[in-house]
Amino acid sequence: MANLRVLSWRGDTKVSYDVERAVAGDAEQLAAVAEAEHIFLDERARGATAFRVVTGQPAIRIDEFDPTAEQIVMVPRIAGGA
Repeated sequence: MANLRVLSWRGDTKVSYDVERAVAGDAEQLAAVAEAEHIFLDERARGATAFRVVTGQPAIRIDEFDPTAEQIVMVPRIAGGA
């Protein structure tokens, strides 16, 4: 199961999908992948940074949606305060 997690002040948003079922053409999983990609692109347009996370390895910054990534974490742009 793959996950896209978006961190925000409201809490984490998570979209999960099964890569193998999506590749096999499962309509529900294809829709979940499309939703995750749409969220990824929206968050990137707002300035969020994306990281591909693999258990036991350092996170890697990515600029393009990777539907095969085990987990992608989106971190919003951080604004400084006074």
